[in-house]
Amino acid sequence: MRREWGDKRFNALNYHLRQKFGTKVFKVALDAGFTCPNRDGSKGVGGCAFCSPAGSGDFAGDRSLDVRTQFRQMKEMMHKKWPHAQYIAYFQAFTNTYAPAPVLRELYYSILEDDGLVGISIATRPDCLPEDTLNLLEELNQQTYLWLELGLQTIHRSTAQAMNLGYGWADFVGSLEGLRRRGIRVCPHIILGLPGEDYRMMMETAQALASLDIQGIKIHLLHVMRDTRLEAMYRQGQFELLTREEYVRLVVDILEILPPDLVIHRLTGDSPRETLIGPEWSLKKWEVLNSIDAELLRRDSWQGKYYQGGGNG
Repeated sequence: MRREWGDKRFNALNYHLRQKFGTKVFKVALDAGFTCPNRDGSKGVGGCAFCSPAGSGDFAGDRSLDVRTQFRQMKEMMHKKWPHAQYIAYFQAFTNTYAPAPVLRELYYSILEDDGLVGISIATRPDCLPEDTLNLLEELNQQTYLWLELGLQTIHRSTAQAMNLGYGWADFVGSLEGLRRRGIRVCPHIILGLPGEDYRMMMETAQALASLDIQGIKIHLLHVMRDTRLEAMYRQGQFELLTREEYVRLVVDILEILPPDLVIHRLTGDSPRETLIGPEWSLKKWEVLNSIDAELLRRDSWQGKYYQGGGNG
């Protein structure tokens, strides 16, 4: 039986937030000044092969400012267009649990005092969630609407090693179990088009997640950005980028096997025009999203159409 969520055939974050809070809710991307164990030498140097010098926070606030100032500045800009909107503080750049729990406590709680804030979203790696940090997140989850965005990218060890991730599937599953025992919503990130991965491998990553107790997902298109390890690999001809048609078909194939109640946080990614090497078609984000909608309509399909059941909660 066909399902729809508002005007979409998938459970978009925008729809989910409107249903929960009764109004438009924006995510305000922040740069809290973190680094990453894959950059400071504790796990490695140079970061993940695809990660930008800004730690994938290219659209986040100015890290020279404290997070409350960043939040207020960006909120004020959005508020001019959406005067009745509410906001989620999104700790986006680098690894946002990579500090001692007392430091994290002060940081997270400082932002809760701002007017209009209804929740917090924290992006991190699965190898940066020690027990005291998990306990802090459990406490925070009781104070506000919380999402923990957990980088996975792929379930495949060969790809993880080639991309210099510094963590793997076992790290992800262990962190997920610790988060879900505490009732924390988890949104894994995956990347489509990673070097060496074919259609089957990408679908295996999606299928593995569809069987787990996750509450959301972010699907990213692989971007090649300047000053990354991936740029050198691309210029040496080590891999090809997905076409828009390939990407759209793949995203819809994945949507069809995901649980219907899973919140879809993202279906493609952003990259600043001035730092993007490719694919250039990704700059036309709304055309990509409209193509995904059109492909769902063409197939008369929807999120969860072929979902086989599993651990989603």
